[in-house]
Amino acid sequence: MRRDVFQAIADPTRREIIGLLANRQMNLNSIADNFDISRPAVSKHIKILTQCGLITIKQDGRDRYCKANFTKLNEVSDWVEQYRKFWTQKLDALGDFLDNETNTNNNIKA
Repeated sequence: MRRDVFQAIADPTRREIIGLLANRQMNLNSIADNFDISRPAVSKHIKILTQCGLITIKQDGRDRYCKANFTKLNEVSDWVEQYRKFWTQKLDALGDFLDNETNTNNNIKA
């Protein structure tokens, strides 16, 4: 089953795993050592992150190394950007309205 990036980052443990992998590759045991949950639970999180394309796994001998793939986070960035533009426009319009109200009130008092 192919998962999407939004599903992956919805979980705080998965976000923490992505944070751990932000600066370096780590093997599965090293990742699991950072959590107070079972190794099978960590493996499930890794599987979801792999399915959505946020991490890749490379076999090196007996170890499996995880590496972050941040290009998939562009989907999240693009989605957030459309709302950032929307709210920026709304807040700019509100600021213009308040400036006009202030100027109108100052002219009335003068």
